[in-house]
Amino acid sequence: MEQVTGRKTSDYYFDLPQELIAQDPLEDRAASRLLVMNRQTGEIEHRVFRDIKEYLRPGDTLVLNDTKVIPARLLGTKEETGANVEILLLKRLSADRWETLVRPGKKLRPGARVSFGGGLLKATILDILEGGNRLVEFEYEGIFEEVLDQLGEMPLPPYITHKLKDKNMYQTVYAKYEGSAAAPTAGLHFTDELLEELRQMGVNMAFVTLHVGLGTFRPVKVDDVTNHHMHTEWYNVPEEAAALINRTHREGHRVICVGTTACRTVESAADENSIVHAGCDDTSIFIYPGYKFKVMDGLITNFHLPESTLVMLVSAFAGREKVLGAYEEAIRERYRFFSFGDACFFY
Repeated sequence: MEQVTGRKTSDYYFDLPQELIAQDPLEDRAASRLLVMNRQTGEIEHRVFRDIKEYLRPGDTLVLNDTKVIPARLLGTKEETGANVEILLLKRLSADRWETLVRPGKKLRPGARVSFGGGLLKATILDILEGGNRLVEFEYEGIFEEVLDQLGEMPLPPYITHKLKDKNMYQTVYAKYEGSAAAPTAGLHFTDELLEELRQMGVNMAFVTLHVGLGTFRPVKVDDVTNHHMHTEWYNVPEEAAALINRTHREGHRVICVGTTACRTVESAADENSIVHAGCDDTSIFIYPGYKFKVMDGLITNFHLPESTLVMLVSAFAGREKVLGAYEEAIRERYRFFSFGDACFFY
């Protein structure tokens, strides 16, 4: 029997020098570097991100995730003891109740009370949920979003140690609907000017929403990829976006996803005939080699962590050996990696 490669988590390992992990975003978003790879030939070109327009054609449709990151990281003190604690908002369950991640967990048992910003915001731990997350109820005066904007910090990924000078730099320029605990980072490279240039060229924009959860950073802990339990995220595909994507294919043009979250959204919303359906749903789609893409013809994405589900998705699209080869070249060329790093375009 032929051995299927790419089923082991270790098949996606590569050695990344620590200094290539980008700690700060570039002032000029579109000035990041762009590695372009033709997935048929494996040919690689080194460009700058704003050159993406040279690879897009009139009639192509870019799928963009317009989710907005909320300043979900709250630093406070336990009322009973004054101990420092951290609460990370994961999912809104009702007006004032959230599923959260807390640190340190031992100190925050049901009944514990936490104060933020000298009492501007208070929280009560109601319950311990599956996986150790906490159900929390908040008390405040006024509007929760405004209080959160005042007290919360952006929940940057664990590999970023620098403090963010400007919250908006961890937000795409087209971010619209609040709900993410992490940014759809492929979109961080676009400026309003570049998007306008693409529109003038006849490139279409389909906006979908997928609220990115912190599960996106959860490591794969099983040896066999097929045993990995994928996290669930909420998405919405508006009627207009579904119609545009379906028309693009009908007319023989390409659908290019900006980021793995846009990819997971359209692939989740498509039926067996590759027709994308409008609507909201939860998805826990896990894309790894062997997956047959129904919608995506091209992918703009950042460089991802070794052995992550994101590297597996890119490998499913462009071929594991080609992708790892491109990553090796990017390391040799000193590209910047991860959320604030450089980009790739696989077509």
